[in-house]
Amino acid sequence: MLDEPRAAGFRTPGTATRGETVPTVPPASTAARTAVDVTALLERGRTLATPVLRAAVGRLAPPMDTVAAYHFGWIDAQGNPTSGDGGKAVRPALAVLSAEVTGARPETGVPGAVAVELVHNFSLLHDDLMDGDEQRRHRDTVWKVHGPAQAILVGDALFALANEVLLELGTVEAGRAARRLTSATRALIDGQAQDISYEHRDRVSVEECLEMEGNKTGALLACASSIGAVLGGTDTATADALERYGYHLGLAFQAVDDLLGIWGDPESTGKQTWSDLRQRKKSLPVVAALAADGPAAARLGELLAADVRSSDVENFSEEEFATRARLIEEAGGREWTAEEARRQYTVALEALDAVDMPEQVRERFTALADFVVVRKR
Repeated sequence: MLDEPRAAGFRTPGTATRGETVPTVPPASTAARTAVDVTALLERGRTLATPVLRAAVGRLAPPMDTVAAYHFGWIDAQGNPTSGDGGKAVRPALAVLSAEVTGARPETGVPGAVAVELVHNFSLLHDDLMDGDEQRRHRDTVWKVHGPAQAILVGDALFALANEVLLELGTVEAGRAARRLTSATRALIDGQAQDISYEHRDRVSVEECLEMEGNKTGALLACASSIGAVLGGTDTATADALERYGYHLGLAFQAVDDLLGIWGDPESTGKQTWSDLRQRKKSLPVVAALAADGPAAARLGELLAADVRSSDVENFSEEEFATRARLIEEAGGREWTAEEARRQYTVALEALDAVDMPEQVRERFTALADFVVVRKR
């Protein structure tokens, strides 16, 4: 099953020059990147999974079916059909692709793709409420539009549907897939609990942060990367190797997300400026900066310790958040996180070496990894 979260290779961050552009993670293979149309790959996963996903959501009792449809971007707040942004669809793409590792048709992975998407969106509905996020994908979140009770109920319903979609297949492979999905979901919930608890602590270690992000993001991407292959009848060793790919890709994904959570363009991310700082999140750039030596790290520690005791963070000025972001960068947290994304990306690709698969499928896994770590949202 999944590797334990690793902090191996952690280096105390140095000092980055203010305003210096932190390099993005380079693609592993220019040839693979050129040969694979990632947009088409993502669209294939979305196209195959969406009808089954819509049918599953259609089983929900009113008004949960309508609330879920709003969350997925299929309708607006008034119930009118819309072609809104439904997310990047990385997980469905991975689930469908992993089925091809076994030589099965991509459609074999569709129930797994749908199950993973349902769990992912269950977590988003609950996370938005717990974090107080009012915007997702450039529009109001479900709890803001339909109320906290509906956000909780619909999230619970999506989690139940995920297992139903798998288990109604009635095969041994479906049972194996459901066990992996359940384990990933439990880890995801553990990660969210850790994330919330860290907001109320002065200090969090880099190791603790990587463990939390491995649970919260890595576990479900690991499941997505293997679930299609499991449904296709692959052996345990192959499924575990694919999970290692997805797990470390998830850590790379989250490292990039942490950078965007502080320095991302709101027009691209759909979130407020300094969104993670507003929520007092102990994300990788923050914990890496606090682990460094020097005046910037010391001053940042003083400010964040005061923030934990303050009830007025949401009323801080833009300048106050900008000061914290500047100190994180000066202490080296931004640069270290970009380097960590590159390291996790490399470990993810190395995990594929243990899997015998068609070269075209391998190139697609590589291209999806490139997409995950070179992005603006």
